[in-house]
Amino acid sequence: MSSSRPSHSSSNSGRSKHSARIIAQTTVDAKLHADFESSGDSFDYSSSVRVTSAVTGDLQPRSDKATTAYLHHIQKGKLIQPFGCLLALDEKTFKVIAYSENAPEMLTMVSHAVPSVGDHPVLGIGTDVRTIFTAPSGSALQKALGFGDVSLLNPILVHCKTSGKPFYAIVHRVTGSLIIDFEPVKPYEVPMTAAGALQSYKLAAKAITRLQSLPSGSMERLCDTMVQEVFELTGYDRVMAYKFHDDDHGEVVSEVAKPGLEPYLGLHYPATDIPQAARFLFMKNKVRMIVDCHARHVKVLQDEKLPIDLTLCGSALRAPHSCHLQYMENMDSIASLVMAVVVNEGDEEGDSSNSEQPQKRKRLWGLVVCHNTTPRFVPFPLRYACEFLAQVFAIHVNREFELESQMVEKNILRTQTLLCDLLMRDAPLGIVSQSPNIMDLVKCDGAVLLYKNKIWRLGVTPSDFQLHDIASWLAEYHMDSTGLSTDSLYDAGFPGALALGDEVCGMAAVRITSKDMIFWFRAHTAAEIRWGGAKHEPGEKDDGRKMHPRSSFKAFLDVVKTRSLPWKDYEMDAIHSLQLILRNAFKDIETKDRSNNAIQMKLSDLKIEGMQELEAVTSEMVRLIETATVPILAVDVDGLINGWNTKIAELTGLPVDKAIGKHFLTLVEDSSTDIVKRMLSLALQGKEEQNIQFEIKTHGSKSDSGPISLVVNACASRDLRDNVVGVCFVAQDITGQKIVMDKFTRIEGDYKAIVQNPNPLIPPNICGWTREETIDKMLLGEVFGTHTSCCRLKNQEAFVNLGVVLNNAITGQEPEKVSFGFFARSGKYVECLLCVSKKLDGEGAITGVFCFLQLASQELQQALHIQRLSEQTAMKRLKALAYIKRQIKNPLSGIIFSRKMMEGTELGVEQIQLLRTSAQCQHQISKIIDDSDLDSIIDGYLDLEMVEFTLHEVLIASISQVITKSNGKGIRMVNEVAEEIVNETLYGDSIRLQQVLADFLLISVNYAATGGQLIVAASLTKDQLGQSVHLAHLELRVTHSGGGVPEPLLNQMFGSDGDPSEEGISLFISRKLLKLMNGDVRYLREAGKSTFIISVELAATHK
Repeated sequence: MSSSRPSHSSSNSGRSKHSARIIAQTTVDAKLHADFESSGDSFDYSSSVRVTSAVTGDLQPRSDKATTAYLHHIQKGKLIQPFGCLLALDEKTFKVIAYSENAPEMLTMVSHAVPSVGDHPVLGIGTDVRTIFTAPSGSALQKALGFGDVSLLNPILVHCKTSGKPFYAIVHRVTGSLIIDFEPVKPYEVPMTAAGALQSYKLAAKAITRLQSLPSGSMERLCDTMVQEVFELTGYDRVMAYKFHDDDHGEVVSEVAKPGLEPYLGLHYPATDIPQAARFLFMKNKVRMIVDCHARHVKVLQDEKLPIDLTLCGSALRAPHSCHLQYMENMDSIASLVMAVVVNEGDEEGDSSNSEQPQKRKRLWGLVVCHNTTPRFVPFPLRYACEFLAQVFAIHVNREFELESQMVEKNILRTQTLLCDLLMRDAPLGIVSQSPNIMDLVKCDGAVLLYKNKIWRLGVTPSDFQLHDIASWLAEYHMDSTGLSTDSLYDAGFPGALALGDEVCGMAAVRITSKDMIFWFRAHTAAEIRWGGAKHEPGEKDDGRKMHPRSSFKAFLDVVKTRSLPWKDYEMDAIHSLQLILRNAFKDIETKDRSNNAIQMKLSDLKIEGMQELEAVTSEMVRLIETATVPILAVDVDGLINGWNTKIAELTGLPVDKAIGKHFLTLVEDSSTDIVKRMLSLALQGKEEQNIQFEIKTHGSKSDSGPISLVVNACASRDLRDNVVGVCFVAQDITGQKIVMDKFTRIEGDYKAIVQNPNPLIPPNICGWTREETIDKMLLGEVFGTHTSCCRLKNQEAFVNLGVVLNNAITGQEPEKVSFGFFARSGKYVECLLCVSKKLDGEGAITGVFCFLQLASQELQQALHIQRLSEQTAMKRLKALAYIKRQIKNPLSGIIFSRKMMEGTELGVEQIQLLRTSAQCQHQISKIIDDSDLDSIIDGYLDLEMVEFTLHEVLIASISQVITKSNGKGIRMVNEVAEEIVNETLYGDSIRLQQVLADFLLISVNYAATGGQLIVAASLTKDQLGQSVHLAHLELRVTHSGGGVPEPLLNQMFGSDGDPSEEGISLFISRKLLKLMNGDVRYLREAGKSTFIISVELAATHK
């Protein structure tokens, strides 16, 4: 887009232009859809896409009948996908006002063409939906439909009255109606819905933990992690992160795909590939699933008396339009799952805690796209988990944007410094002949100074003739403006644009005088687009009549060959600042023959003019510093303040006139005096320190809020002789972050004291709501939410973070202690500490959560200090463990080498068996050493091996590990395992089974009576799974004499003791390994003896 840029960017004007582009792009989308529907096989997608270049050049919104029909078709479509059925209800009577043609058959098991018989309910217009389902289901559905934000209760489990079959009812509201999607539920999925939507969060727990553990600063790493986690979570063949650029075209920025699929990483796509109407729907319906693009769609029949057509925009069953289905088929993608990534836009909401503060605008950053080459259905709980995961991902994308914004601030400060450097030389030629120069001011490929009809070039630029042509064109068509910025000289209307070639496409130009100008040039965007994983050969030919990704990419290249990267607002601000500074310096001075007196008068005039120029330069530099959005202050060599910008005056409450002349050290807190004194001393010596944190005093109305915490970079100011004449400090205000860290501490909840206390869990003096007003309300949505809840949260990010904390507690993770804030009934913003812990019943099952809100106190500060010391001790132990694990590998390697050398010699049968046992024990040690991630065992996602083995090998290796200790106690080992079981060929992780058995044998020996005996027995049963495969149920019994294992140690094995011993941890891990093998362990006490009963499931072959 070509535009003459103003001196300052306007967010409102930017949004207006974006809105206009959306409207114009929608017109193109409508034309593309109409062309497809009317042309059939003769449709040429590549040619159709090229019309977008006309759209970007003309942002005037247009609307016609075709566009209106297209939007109506998208929003008011009457088709759904056949993997479920749909009902629309009157919100007041719960009677059916629309239904899909397959609903009667799915929900009543009676064909639509067959009349009902007996008690079978009839489904049609006017049917009361409660009569279709069982009484409990009808009651649950009625209660849910009366809930304000009904989507928070999805999915609602219902059972059909006629067949008893379970369905997920997924409800959303439209004007005056309720739309319900019904999806069949497999029997083994039914228990998942017992605890409501929060159960879905369990599915995403591992992925969320991975995202939250990532260090910030890399959008690429964040996207790569997201697509990998979604790939593992959903099982699709391909998962991509798809980002929308400022001009609405898209790019695949990350990808994971199964082997054999063509990679799409790095490909760019035109804006028409994902129409604006579809993007709008993604903002409403965050997860979109297409199960089978070849499936025949089902019609929705609507009550003819309804005044308007129902909209299915919020329905998960909504059928995709034919153009998109053809696109999927051409990509060999039969099924898809798409998650919207919605982020904050603009800065409408600051850090203010004002209850009237508006929510931030939202925009669609991009999509997480899953493709499958075969039909694939994902049940609602997993889709809900994906939506929640996408919200967490969006929060992290927002944080990356915040970091980028900080980088922009740094660029602005760098620009201000650079402008100073540009002025410290002979004007005007110094800005092109010395370093730094005008090319360092903004990112560009070339720059030109046109001064007194002479040309000075830097980098890649047009020829002299072409430059004069550009200057003439600007003088003729843009004389009224002070300059021009465009990402396409071709679109801006320059006649000679195509002759410039690919090297010069975008241009920023400013006029200093009527004849003198400065130009910056950029090459076309295509030069910066890279193929990631798919090589592009110039000779490759695409089938332009198919909507294949490669064709789309070719079409996009045709558009962007004459377009560069757009000029950023802060870049144009820097260019404009340089323009203001140089305008006086570039005035033409006509030299005439005059007398000496005239020359002297002229020199006097020039001195005055020089003073005026200096004043103009000084004024512009003051403006740059004053308008900076970060605190800036400066001191002279004596440490006296000689610079104090508006931002730091605002933060400290100390106005500029009172700050100037004060010594810097008198303005900082006593606790920071030494830090500042050292930094100032080093800076005056030319040693500039970075990221120094200190506190500065507040004054006047700000004094009650306490000191301001700053992170400061010191910059030495030098004169022309390079002597340090002062120091400039560029700071960042971190007061808000520090207050949160200092004010809130961690708390250990005393459950009994709080639960038995008659006071509300959230005291009225904190939130203003009584117990009676909050009991029986949903914590997420009704008590804490973003709209109509009792305690309103600041934004959607806070709502998602609360969901993450609750999810962690429900999945059994350790209690979280996090800073938390909400608006009380009075409108006051309350900041506190939230601790969420799981609630257990008598059998140890998680039945809910405890949520504790706590304000800071001295006692808690002390508790936090003790906890930090404990964490430091734990860290030291962890380092010691890492050292031991590393050092033990060397002698183990020596043992393995010795064993392999012995295997090469002549050995007897017994010696060979001893070596095999040694090898198995060494393999077991290696596995244990590599178990650095115990969470993978505890949380149940460790990958087990599948190898062929016999129980004989496992028993011999396990018993050999305890035989020395048993002999020392005089304990007799008895192996009573039958020979046919010992020699049975089994399949599974033999080393993990060996590890578990050896552990239980060792515990048995430790607690067996001296001189007693230890008996190992086994039983094996098989269930036939196929013609050649059996499921083997192996039960091992380890019986030992004596009083048995102490009860506290057994509690530790079952995870019910908070502080386990080394033996307890070992038993706990062994039990978790058994759980991974679909087994478990029990402990049976009898008179004079006790028994570990170990069960596992393995595979066996049919003999």
